[in-house]
Amino acid sequence: MTNSICARSLSVRAARAAAALLMCCFSLLASAKPSPELILKLANEDNDIKVEALNAIAGTADPEALPILQALANDSLKLVDGKQVLIIDGDKITDAITGKTLDTLPETAEDVVTNNRVSAALDAALASLAITSSDREVRLDAVKKLQASANEAILPLLEKALSVEKDPTILKLLQVTQAIAQIQSKDRALRLAAIRKMGETDDASLKPLLEEVLAKEGDTFKESDEALRVEAQKSINAINARLTRGEWLGGIFTGISLGSILLLAALGLAITYGLMGVINMAHGELIMIGAYATFVTQNLIRAHAPGLFEFYPLIALPVAFFTSALIGVAMERLVIRHLYGRALETLLATWGISLILIQLVRSIFGAQNVPVENPQWLSGGIQVMSNLILPYNRLAIIAFAALVVLGMTLILTRTRLGLFVRAVTQNRQMASCVGVATPRVDTMAFALGSGIAGLAGAALSQVGNVGPDLGQSYIIDSFMVVVLGGVGQLAGTVYAALGLGILSKLLEGWAGAVLAKIAILVFIIIFIQKRPQGLFAVKGRFVDN
Repeated sequence: MTNSICARSLSVRAARAAAALLMCCFSLLASAKPSPELILKLANEDNDIKVEALNAIAGTADPEALPILQALANDSLKLVDGKQVLIIDGDKITDAITGKTLDTLPETAEDVVTNNRVSAALDAALASLAITSSDREVRLDAVKKLQASANEAILPLLEKALSVEKDPTILKLLQVTQAIAQIQSKDRALRLAAIRKMGETDDASLKPLLEEVLAKEGDTFKESDEALRVEAQKSINAINARLTRGEWLGGIFTGISLGSILLLAALGLAITYGLMGVINMAHGELIMIGAYATFVTQNLIRAHAPGLFEFYPLIALPVAFFTSALIGVAMERLVIRHLYGRALETLLATWGISLILIQLVRSIFGAQNVPVENPQWLSGGIQVMSNLILPYNRLAIIAFAALVVLGMTLILTRTRLGLFVRAVTQNRQMASCVGVATPRVDTMAFALGSGIAGLAGAALSQVGNVGPDLGQSYIIDSFMVVVLGGVGQLAGTVYAALGLGILSKLLEGWAGAVLAKIAILVFIIIFIQKRPQGLFAVKGRFVDN
C-alpha cells in the first residue's frame, strides 16, 4: 500500500514537471515570435529600415520569422495602411502580426517591394535560420550566403554556430565569416583580431576588405589607426604569398597531369618505334579509337545495365585496349610488315592509314565531338587551397599512368615476351640467330603498343573532348617525348613526359601557350643536337636494322 502511494506521488510530480517544461517551451516560443514593430519594419517602404530588420532577424536566427521571410522572398507580402502586414499564400490571407485569417484582401493593400540590397540581407536572414541544420549541405550553403553579407549584427549567431560546429570545412568558413563581420565593428580590438585572422587564410576575397583599411581620401588614410593599417598590410602580404604558393603548386600539379597524359600517349609509341624503328603516324588514331571504344561502352552500359554506369570506365579499359590492339595487329600484318627498312614509305603509309581511320570514325559517329560523361566518383575534386583544386579525374589519370608504367615494367623485365622484345630491340639479327621469331615478336609488340594507345584514349575521354581529330593533338608531342627520353627506353619516356609536362605548364604561366610551345621545341632541338641518344641510351650492343 505504501509503495503504491509512493508510486502515485512520483507520477504526479513527474506530470507536474512535464507540464512545467511544456509551459516553459511554449513561453520561449512565444517570446521568440518577432515583435509587431519588427514585422512592420520588414514591410516598410524604406529599404534601409527593411535591411535593419533583416539584420536583426539574422542576428537572432528567430525561427518564428521564417513564414514572413519566405513571403518577402516570394513577393507575397502586403502592407495595409502602414499598420497591417498580410501574408498571401494562394487563397489564404494571414495577418503576420496577429496570426488571424482574413476572408478578403483589403483594397488598400500594397505590395512590399525589395531591391538587390534587401534581397542580399534577406538571403542572409534565411541562411541564419539554416545554419544550425542537421544537414551538412544545408549548413554549408547557409554559411556561404551569410559570408556574402556578413555584418556585426550576426556576430552572436556566428559565435553560437562556432561553438557547436564539428565539420572542418564549415568551421573554417564560419571563422572567415566571423572575421568579415568583426572587421566592420567599431570595437578596435575586434577589428585588429579580425585583420590578423584574415592574414591566416588564403582567401583572395578577403583582400578588398583589407585594402579598404589602407584606402586613402586624398593624401590621408581613411583609417586613422596606424596599427590597424600595418596589420592589414601584413595580412595582405601573407595572403598574396599563400596565393602565389597555390599558383605554383597548381602549375606543378597541372604539369604532372599533362605529363601523365603525354606518358600514356607516348608509352605505346616508345615500344613500336623503339623496337621496330617504325614511324607510326597512325598512333594518334589508335588513341582516338580507344576513346571511341570508351564512348560505345558507356552507351551500351547506359542502355542495357544502367546500374553499372558508375563502373563503366573500368569496363571500358579492356575494351579500349583490345580494340586498338586488334587494329594495330591488322596494320602491322597487312601494311607495316612489308615496309620494314623503308622509313619514308612507312611514314607515308601510316599517315594514309591515319586518314582512313579518321574518315571511318566520321562516317560511323559523325564529325562532331561525342559526349563522354564522368561517373560521380570522377567528378569534383579536392580543394587544397582557395586557388588550388585537384580534380578527381586528373588524380585518377596520374594514378592510372603509374599503374600502366608499372605493368609495362613488369612485362618487359619479368616475362618471356619482354625478354624477346629487349633482345630484338638491342640486336635483331643476333636475336633471330638464337631462335627468336622476330616477326612474331614484332606483331605482339605492335599489338601491345597499340593497346596502350587505346588505354590512353580511354583515359583522355575523361578529361577532354572525344572527336575524330583527337589523336592529331598528341602525335607530335608523343614523338617528342620518345626522342627526348631515348628510343626504346621506358624510364626515359617517363622522365621526358613528366619533365615536358611540368616545364610546359610553368612556361605557359609565364609566357603564354604559344611561346611556351616554341620554347619547348627549341629546347628539344638543342638537347638532341648535344645528346642524340636522348636522356637514356640503350644499354648493350645495339645494331641498326
